[in-house]
Amino acid sequence: MAREKIKIKKIANVAARQVTLTKRRKGLFKKAEELSILCDAQIGLLIISSSSTPINFFNYATTSMKDIIERYNLHSKNLDEFEQPSELQLVRDSNKEVAEKSHQLRRMRKEELQVLSIDELQRLEQSMEAGLRRITQKKEEKIMREVNQLQEKRMQLLEENKLLRQQVVEISNPD
Repeated sequence: MAREKIKIKKIANVAARQVTLTKRRKGLFKKAEELSILCDAQIGLLIISSSSTPINFFNYATTSMKDIIERYNLHSKNLDEFEQPSELQLVRDSNKEVAEKSHQLRRMRKEELQVLSIDELQRLEQSMEAGLRRITQKKEEKIMREVNQLQEKRMQLLEENKLLRQQVVEISNPD
């Protein structure tokens, strides 16, 4: 049974808002930890809840939050100093591609396949088949390269063996 999509808007009921914040915060922290482990990434999350008094801060960091912020500040200064806009665009495109691939991977998980339409499932199947074909092609290319290398090595060894036999014959038949 698929979950019903909810419209994203501010939750009017303060208690329900707090419950949602707690549940989603735990889920977000869990995803951050998984991403950190899978991609060996440093992750820092800071959530500021204004629904309670005093304001609550929740944070998660794979290392120290201070180190992550310093690294971010250094990186953002370097981005400001880019001389060519194409480099910045490349970074943006890469981030977009990573986000798209992450989304595709999430869709491949069992629980997310249930919400896909038939067309989406067919596109996913075609994408997976195309990927499998590329993998098979690369594997075949590598095998052929290895076979060719082994054949070349065989020819070298046969030639070397022939030379050694000639040397043995010359040594054993002194004229």
